[in-house]
Amino acid sequence: MISKWFNELSNTEIYEILKARATIFVKEQNITYVDEDDVDYDSLHIFRIEDGRVIAYLRAYREDDDTVKVGRVLTIEHGKGIGTELMMFAIEEIPKKLPCKQISMDAQKHAIKFYERLGFSVTSEEYLEEGIIHVDMSFKIS
Repeated sequence: MISKWFNELSNTEIYEILKARATIFVKEQNITYVDEDDVDYDSLHIFRIEDGRVIAYLRAYREDDDTVKVGRVLTIEHGKGIGTELMMFAIEEIPKKLPCKQISMDAQKHAIKFYERLGFSVTSEEYLEEGIIHVDMSFKIS
């Protein structure tokens, strides 16, 4: 896994990250939204590249003094444990680069059990975001 701030990313890495995000969120999940929301500039980007393409990705950014928010979580190849590796790396890496007391996220309902196995807890009722049911989840840093 690789972690870089936006200004450390190469042009190719940025392109491959955006391509992976479009593949999952636009093509696979039919979400129509403007992905370029300016949050990337202040985010830590955590990803894996294989054969020149991004196959796992998330971004992390400060939500407030105590909380870092994770978003745009994806894996191109499902069922191979890459998502678990990505999240375990992120849980270790984020507090080193963005000191915090908790990591939060808006998780899609179908992924709740996956995140719970990693130590996240549901902290909200279900809500609709971009046509997909989500819940807020949180991971306490020990």
